[in-house]
Amino acid sequence: MNRNGKTLKEYVIEQTKATGILPCIKLHEKADFIAYAQAMYDGGAQVIEVTMTTPGVLEAIEAISSHFGDKLLVAAGTVLDPVSAREVILHGGSVIVNPCVIDDVIDVANRYNVPVFSGAFTATEVFATMRAGVAMVKIFPGALGGPKYMTNLKMVFPEVNLIPSGGVTPENAAEFIRCGACAVSGARTFMDLDKIEKEGLVSVTRQVKTFIDIIREAKKDLPVIP
Repeated sequence: MNRNGKTLKEYVIEQTKATGILPCIKLHEKADFIAYAQAMYDGGAQVIEVTMTTPGVLEAIEAISSHFGDKLLVAAGTVLDPVSAREVILHGGSVIVNPCVIDDVIDVANRYNVPVFSGAFTATEVFATMRAGVAMVKIFPGALGGPKYMTNLKMVFPEVNLIPSGGVTPENAAEFIRCGACAVSGARTFMDLDKIEKEGLVSVTRQVKTFIDIIREAKKDLPVIP
């Protein structure tokens, strides 16, 4: 896929906002990661995440990146140290995601011109990520502040790209978007392991599509942030 002259950071932001989701693969054992990625892609995802806590994560990132190219960008989640960040980049990762502000991880990603979705929660943490030049800010845990907390943050940082993660559901996703988030993220949000066991990966495809549809509708008539 042609990025039309956009930098990787610009392209990642555009693709994430286009769908409004960052679905995450988080497993306790090695699996057919291409199949999981394909299920998310079939549902409409354009950027997905694989957590560093998943066994075989670097091989998974390399395989997904090689298989899909720019059709489906792969992020590494829960990146906690600069060595891991560099390994992710060398294995084809297009985005670095962490659960909190980790300066040396952001520094490595910036050195390689790879975008970062940095975790943050307080206004001070959000401002720190913005000063560091991250692409998007992952508000974690999203359920703790709730949708209206997105509005509080956007009122003082109108230019920030917010992605709440943790506790986002089909019932509250639209409200997060209406309150100022540009996308939503999570693992259990998109992967119900019980449903996968009973129905297969079609349940993942269906959940991804459900969230994209909900968010697309929510973005049609967004209120003005005070």
